[in-house]
Amino acid sequence: MFSVPLGVSYISENTNLNKKLAELFMSKEASSETDQHGFVKKNRQVFESSFDLFNWKNDCVQELQKFCWGQLYQLVGTLNQYDVDTLKKLHIACESWYHITRKGGYFGIHNHPMASWSGVYCVSAGDKVEGDPDSGGLNLISPQISTTSFIDKSCSRLGGQFSRGNKIIHLQEGQLVLFPSWLLHEVKPYFGESERITVAFNAWFKYSG
Repeated sequence: MFSVPLGVSYISENTNLNKKLAELFMSKEASSETDQHGFVKKNRQVFESSFDLFNWKNDCVQELQKFCWGQLYQLVGTLNQYDVDTLKKLHIACESWYHITRKGGYFGIHNHPMASWSGVYCVSAGDKVEGDPDSGGLNLISPQISTTSFIDKSCSRLGGQFSRGNKIIHLQEGQLVLFPSWLLHEVKPYFGESERITVAFNAWFKYSG
């Protein structure tokens, strides 16, 4: 009861796609006058693009969007037990962007309350850092963190979907993670030498027909 749905999927043959995305993003960053600084705390080691990424006509961006929407519709259909005809009547709207995170970069705790589903896709995972297993991790905050229930030995080590702990995901290249937009999350400080590059989006739906 009261567990949080999470979708995880992969583009198995992702090397060529991710190379094209990384090259595109790096070139756009170099010529961009936009580095978003919204209400979420981040530092100068994180570049954040404008929120119109999936409107770009580049083939690699459109290929990624097609994959993300396919996985999201499949998740929505599975969780809600919708058939294909019902899914065809769900029309998606979104905001989408990319992050380039360099050594020392982090993104503070936040959620996206004006959307229904959020996703993060990994273009470049960056470096593993010995001695800091949390480096660059996507930390999903347990909703139970706000509860004031009594904890003793009988309930302190509940596992799986009943766990009270947060979940840190170290994204792999080609991996897509989908989660409800209300779920608090953050990116832990990253201490690798190479760039960590991710695509993020928020989505909401209109039902018609």
